[in-house]
Amino acid sequence: MKNNSLKEIAQKLSEAKSILLFPHINVDGDALGSTVALCKALRLAGKEAWVLLEDDIPANLRFLDKGYCTWNQELIAEPDICMCVDCGDKGRFEKRADKFDEGKITVCVDHHRTTEFFCDYNYVDSEEAATGQIVFQLIKELGTEPDKEIGEAIYAAIITDTGNYQYSNTQKKSHEITMELYDWGIDCNKVSVEIYENTRMEKILLKNLAMETLKVLEGGKGAILYVTQEMLEKTGGLMEETEGFSQDLRSIAGVEYAAVVKEYGPELARVSFRAKTKGDVAKIAQRLGGGGHTKAAGCTIYAPIEEAFKMVEKELITGIKELG
Repeated sequence: MKNNSLKEIAQKLSEAKSILLFPHINVDGDALGSTVALCKALRLAGKEAWVLLEDDIPANLRFLDKGYCTWNQELIAEPDICMCVDCGDKGRFEKRADKFDEGKITVCVDHHRTTEFFCDYNYVDSEEAATGQIVFQLIKELGTEPDKEIGEAIYAAIITDTGNYQYSNTQKKSHEITMELYDWGIDCNKVSVEIYENTRMEKILLKNLAMETLKVLEGGKGAILYVTQEMLEKTGGLMEETEGFSQDLRSIAGVEYAAVVKEYGPELARVSFRAKTKGDVAKIAQRLGGGGHTKAAGCTIYAPIEEAFKMVEKELITGIKELG
């Protein structure tokens, strides 16, 4: 199945009156920045548009929500369009999946290579560094007059998914789009401070405790740790504040594969994978029922944290051995 064009999707959005946008669970900068930017553009075009969430927004991303996000699934009774952004299957927004199916038309816009075409209209480009880059193009197709707020949301999407333009997925295009965002009036320093210099003390305490569980694998080529509900209670940290722990492990000299196993319930764990240079964590995540990018992926494991940790450890060791 082939992609629809962004022009086709823009046309459908233009024809619609009500649109619900669905980012993935554990919303990150790309997912929230992309949906907020698109929501603002759609409202400027006279549409009733909302970003529908099922969990909390991480503290360092809350500045993006200026009245665009809702947790009320009944806010729009029969949406003309339900559109998932930065996620490629309904398992990534399980508690909102039934609402998504209420859309008269469903749309998927994403950049994960493991995404399959499952909507009425699909645009998936795994070559794009961030979904925010696709949304940037889509907004231009809509013909909405861009502004500072939209630009800063897209900027947040790009810098978070490219690691401030440090990750291997960064493209010349990423910089070219950012150059244009400056013309929209963005304040890059303000956005960067909000995202990267807005850390709660409780997160630092949580990170210190989690690092005590660090296990190094295969002579330093792999690193894995876990975060439990007990750690959250002890430190006052939040699970969404573990975003970035996997990058910290990847930054260790010699580490090629990194993973953070997070306990969400007695038999529910979610895993964040990262690879540095040669590795492909999408393959590892897929073996555990997940997916994602070559250098950043994730999965959900329905097992106690101890069992999940062992499963992930085993797959990391297999992945390291496959590298040779």
